[in-house]
Amino acid sequence: MTQRPEKTEQILQAHAGLIHRVAIAVQNPQLVPDLNEILRQAQENGWTDLVAAVHRILKGERELATFGNLDEEDLTIVQSILRGIQNPETLPALNTQIDPTLAAPGIASLVHAARTGNTEALQLIANMATQMLKAGGDMARLASIIRPLVTGERDANRLCKGMSDKGEKLVQQILQELSKLEPPPH
Repeated sequence: MTQRPEKTEQILQAHAGLIHRVAIAVQNPQLVPDLNEILRQAQENGWTDLVAAVHRILKGERELATFGNLDEEDLTIVQSILRGIQNPETLPALNTQIDPTLAAPGIASLVHAARTGNTEALQLIANMATQMLKAGGDMARLASIIRPLVTGERDANRLCKGMSDKGEKLVQQILQELSKLEPPPH
């Protein structure tokens, strides 16, 4: 069943956050502490086949042919996750209308892990920043502050410079999540 490129792109954009989280969690599950909660919510919202497929991916399933029972939308999401595991550069761009309450914990976890020397996290967050840069707007601005976040910058005024209210909210949420992960400065 062949999809129109616009429809595929709409599906990928609508689920970019989940696709990124699953691809990251395959490499390093502790970097995505909110994944189980997101999957639980998805299950409650009727996405049972997709959630089952994600659990299979997290357990190591990589053969697309074994996911043949999925509908068109679920299969598109699974294909994107599997491609993203193999090559993070293929992950869909994160939507510029990203929900900060969902994005902040994942970004903060990656920043924290990269800051503590986790090279996988550093590579993943660099790939994510590349995708955010392509998205433009606040996402591009967020991409530009990833390195300062990794190196320890926590001044919200500096980090939020030039962002819209939504961008500032996301940065504030990331800083709040980082404060939970990092010991207070001495």
